[in-house]
Amino acid sequence: MARLKQTYPQDGFFGIGIVNQKDPENIGTLWRSAYILGAAFIFTVGNKAKKQSSDVVNAWQKIPLFHYPDIDDLIAHLPYDTQLVGVELDESSRDIKHFQHPHRCVYLLGNEQSGLTREVMDKCHRLVKLPGDYSLNVSVAGSIILYDRCNKS
Repeated sequence: MARLKQTYPQDGFFGIGIVNQKDPENIGTLWRSAYILGAAFIFTVGNKAKKQSSDVVNAWQKIPLFHYPDIDDLIAHLPYDTQLVGVELDESSRDIKHFQHPHRCVYLLGNEQSGLTREVMDKCHRLVKLPGDYSLNVSVAGSIILYDRCNKS
């Protein structure tokens, strides 16, 4: 029988989610990456999501998916002392090469068509950007952020 890694409060935690996701397949792929790379949960803001065929490891059985109708509801339900980190190609974003991941945080991704709005970015504690001048697929961007967190820990 496989054993889950025991976590302790000093380990911190993280979750990751998408605002107004457009392609439901991205949720399944992000769910899978989140589970494999150690996220405590995933979430959606705006558009709802459900189990997808792209979740081939059945991550839906292992980490929860939460839904928030809007950004204010997400912020109202952030765990105590948890930073909201927006992932966006923006001049005010810190390059991922120099980014120190918070001990307890929630990563927020925009969809490929519109990204994070200025209103949403203004509500984030921090902003981080990935290399390049073009938007990546949202599940790929999320996987890179989570890998970077694992790699730097």
